[in-house]
Amino acid sequence: ECSKSETYACDVVYGTNNEFGFDYLRDNMSQRLSDRVQSVLHYSIVDEADSILIDEARTPLIISQSAQASNDMYKQFATIARSLQPEVHYTVDEKSNSVAITDEGIDQVEKALGVSNVYDEPQNAYHLENALKAKELYIKDDEYIIRDGEIVIVDEFTGRALPGRRYSEGLHQAIEAKEGVEVKRESKTLATVTLQNYFRLYEHLAGMTATALTEAEEFSKVYELDVVVIPTNRPVVRKDENDVVYRTEMGKFKAIVQDIKEANNVGQPVLVGTTSVERSEILSMMLQKEGITHEVLNAKQHEREAKIVQKAGQKGQVTIATNMAGRGTDIALGEGVKEVGGLYVIGSERHESRRIDNPLRGRSGRQGDPGRSRFYVSFEDELMRLFGGDRMQKIMSTVGMDDDMPISIGILGRSIENAQKKVESHNFDIRKRLVDYDDVLNQQREIVYSLRRRVLELVENRSNQNNQEIKFERAKLAHLDIVPLLEDLDAFSLRDPD
Repeated sequence: ECSKSETYACDVVYGTNNEFGFDYLRDNMSQRLSDRVQSVLHYSIVDEADSILIDEARTPLIISQSAQASNDMYKQFATIARSLQPEVHYTVDEKSNSVAITDEGIDQVEKALGVSNVYDEPQNAYHLENALKAKELYIKDDEYIIRDGEIVIVDEFTGRALPGRRYSEGLHQAIEAKEGVEVKRESKTLATVTLQNYFRLYEHLAGMTATALTEAEEFSKVYELDVVVIPTNRPVVRKDENDVVYRTEMGKFKAIVQDIKEANNVGQPVLVGTTSVERSEILSMMLQKEGITHEVLNAKQHEREAKIVQKAGQKGQVTIATNMAGRGTDIALGEGVKEVGGLYVIGSERHESRRIDNPLRGRSGRQGDPGRSRFYVSFEDELMRLFGGDRMQKIMSTVGMDDDMPISIGILGRSIENAQKKVESHNFDIRKRLVDYDDVLNQQREIVYSLRRRVLELVENRSNQNNQEIKFERAKLAHLDIVPLLEDLDAFSLRDPD
């Protein structure tokens, strides 16, 4: 092992985007120049550039510390939130990720608190909004999991657990109160930076990913980067089949299980992609009932990711995975798998972004191998509910059918893609707004950080100068046998030079 200073002194440093960003913030909070680890930011090459520079850029990096002890109001408002009914006491807007209390809800909260006006105390409004958000917008085994009595956030793009990361502004405490686990102390922000502004500090920025073309405009506007398409090493012979649409989610899951069964009977390996831990476990239980042996890869089994992905291409293997499914790797096909059609990838739901669906589809048909892929969609999926539009609702109401009957209408494919485009545009607006605000903060941040560094340099230079003077005095007195005087000089060297 080596220190971070030794690591950053190397010509090439490999690491995660978050660690680089946090090191930058820690450097600019350090008390001494010698504690700084990063050097000049010359070149940055970003792997999975769309994931890091676009998807993860919606969340700024924040260094915080514990502030006051957590108060009991989180638990109190979690209890109140449980007694409130949606559409009666409050409304939920899933598109904008917000909740709004109604007049009836305010009356109910005031009765529960025993106050005449809930807004007399500003903390009440803060706790009430967080409690309702935790109840309606943050779902267990979707946005987070519970591990060892702690709330652990699940990355919405990769499906991986993010231990140590916490929601800010009291939201994490509200979720802890909702789930009945220990409510940790509140925190206050010490330093923050967006990934956009951190990576724009580098003199030269580049990256690579298999799914950047749809976001070429954002790469150009935010990072001044051009997107260049490199042809595949070998021609892609994978068969990408049309989406299959069902009326209900359960009807869709039954069809997926039947499809897995048919592929499994001929020995074709199947990789099933899901959007959450919860849905991966639902499919797992359904496969267990059918007696189909399979592996599950989600945030709860992330330690076994490499071993599970390694076996995913073997004959007869069935793997259910969240979006973490071996992204960026070639799943090796076992003996005899090419003869039965290669790896079969099933998407159990369309993600809000086409760039998340494409890497899942791309697990199959690598390096010219045969393979096929298909996505299953239902009208109850979040994407379809929130962004399907009026046309989708009309189709849903006019087409009479059973839950198990698939719909195959040409207009649906375009409607699904349009829904994804709407979400991508919505998310781009969020990121653009975030970086616009952070650009203002960034000017202040650069001024303060440069001033701070200058102060540290002056202090260190003063200290070095003082030490040189002391060494000179010691050298002059070295030929004299005056030990007490030397001891006094040693004591003097420990004191403030002023």
